[in-house]
Amino acid sequence: MKSRQPPHGGAATAAAQRTRNRQRLGGRGVGLSLMSFANAKSTDTGYNPAIIKKQREFYKNAKIVKKYKKTVKQRNQQEEKHLPDELVHENTPADAKNEKKKKKRRKEVRLQSLREEYEKRQEEKERERKEREAAIQARKEERARAKAGRKALREKMFKRTSSGQPVMRYRIEHVLQNILQSPPN
Repeated sequence: MKSRQPPHGGAATAAAQRTRNRQRLGGRGVGLSLMSFANAKSTDTGYNPAIIKKQREFYKNAKIVKKYKKTVKQRNQQEEKHLPDELVHENTPADAKNEKKKKKRRKEVRLQSLREEYEKRQEEKERERKEREAAIQARKEERARAKAGRKALREKMFKRTSSGQPVMRYRIEHVLQNILQSPPN
């Protein structure tokens, strides 16, 4: 009789795979050696989503900065083309002083506007805070009034006659009030 050979990828390859795994994990079925245990998961795949995200963000920012520098450079070149040569190359001490004064003035104006904007924001925040406090206070007062009304109604409803029967006067008044307050159908 002919012995059949398993087709490619059959039992023979599974057995070979088992022996390779056994060899890789330390040999004869004794268990893992210390070295194979230590190195079993030490292969680094190089996949770290956090690092990839940081790199992507870094390159994106670098691209934006490069584009910005390029546009600034182009603007400077265009301005130099439009200015006469005497103004571009001539820098007198009086011009330098005027420039410093202008810069100082601009800085003062900028600081003043920032201070005004800050004060506006603070006033707005203060106004909003006062409005919130007023609303909270109004709600507290409303709750206190409602609680006092409920307490008075409760005391009236629990009143009893000398024989221990409930006083019907207050109960009838309460039912009448509910009827008058309810919308007609």
